[in-house]
Amino acid sequence: MTSTRTSTPTRRSVRGAALAVLTGAGIALTPVAASADAGAAPAAASVAAAPVAATNAAAQTAVDRALSQQGKPYVWGGTGPGGYDCSGLTWSAYQAAGINLPRTSRAQATAGVHVDRAHLQPGDLIFFYSPIGHVGMYIGNGQMVHSSTYGKPVAVVPVDSMWGYNTARRVA
Repeated sequence: MTSTRTSTPTRRSVRGAALAVLTGAGIALTPVAASADAGAAPAAASVAAAPVAATNAAAQTAVDRALSQQGKPYVWGGTGPGGYDCSGLTWSAYQAAGINLPRTSRAQATAGVHVDRAHLQPGDLIFFYSPIGHVGMYIGNGQMVHSSTYGKPVAVVPVDSMWGYNTARRVA
């Protein structure tokens, strides 16, 4: 009996080819340390680049306040200090800077002035979905801090990790 072998690539060979393409394109690959929960997202520190300084004191205060809340739980309707929903985090951060924002993400999307995505600065609010249903705060280097959903704490993530980008507003 003749054995037939298909030329279907194995998962290992496909992964190796993909890594070769990425490293050949100059993309640095950094391994993520194994954890007890292999399905968990990497810690914010392993994902985020250092934030960029904001262009004004109020925005910097808001960024600093939001970043200081990392690890706090998502709580629907939460405005701190024990937990936050998305708009509660941005509301609280700007309250610390002396700026009164509306409470919900949809209402916050009417505050301040529109900012093109290419011109985001630390402290700008980034809104997602249509109708708007989520907000995060840009911190620079393509990163944002947000409180996303049940079971996930306040964290720094790449802006591009969220689908449904809608608009951005500068409120300070």
